This record gives sequence, C-alpha cells and structure tokens, in this order.
Amino acid sequence: MTATLPHYEPPSLSERLRHAQGMTRPLMLEIIEKACRRFPSLGQSERTARVMRLIDVEAWAEAALALLELELPLWHIRRIAYDEGEWHCAISRERELPDWLDTAVEGCHGDLAITLLSAFVEVQAIAVEASRPSVPSVRPAADPLYEPASCENFS
Repeated sequence: MTATLPHYEPPSLSERLRHAQGMTRPLMLEIIEKACRRFPSLGQSERTARVMRLIDVEAWAEAALALLELELPLWHIRRIAYDEGEWHCAISRERELPDWLDTAVEGCHGDLAITLLSAFVEVQAIAVEASRPSVPSVRPAADPLYEPASCENFS
C-alpha cells in the first residue's frame, strides 16, 4: 500500500491578501505579476515607473491607487470608509448610480492598501471569468482515414 501525498494548492491571491498582516514589497510585486494585464505591456512608461517609485518608497496606498488607475481605467472608487478597525473600499464602473442600483466590488481589511488591492484583485478575477466562453472550445481530432481531395475539373 502506497501513501499518496496530498495535493498542495497555493492559496489564491485574494486569500493571501485577506490573511496578510500588512503590505510588503514581495506581495505587491506578486499582485503585479499575477493580476495585472496592462502593466507588463506598457514597458517602462512614465505610469509604470511612477508605480515602481511608489513601491520603492513603500507608499503602499498611493501605489495601490496608481495601479487601480492604470489597470482599471473605467472603474472608480465609490467609497472608502474606516469602521471599527477596518478599511472598507467599494469600486464600480457606475459611480453616479445610487448605491442600491450599483454593482460595486468591495474590499475589506485593516490595512488600506490591502483593502484597495483586494477590491482590485476581485475585479480582475471577475473580468477573467467574464472573458471565458460559456462553451469550451475543443479542436477536432484529425481522423486518420480522412484525406482531403480536390473536386476541381481541370480538363
């Protein structure tokens, strides 16, 4: 009888943010690596350089705001509040709608930067899910007996 090792699945980015004590440079760089689609494609633009400068000086909340602006230009911060030791942030595409009509994405944590980035990561996850087709695409397997034939009459 052989024992199988349990499959280890690393915690999701949302879960890592939820359990983080505070923002760190490695965590911020992991968010950029795993959740940012526009950041790498912009190369060394002024906007990406600004985010990196903010990370270098550990201005976490400002770096999170700059990342939100860069990666989600159609989304806006709807609400930031501090209540009973936790920050709450809501971001949405329709900031002018009343709360009861808006479908905002919310983040919550004791650290403001993590709160902002939690909402950001959730929006990115929603965007990935929305971009997937509802029916999986499967390439047909080539039939070994299939051979294309020309039906043209060249006489």
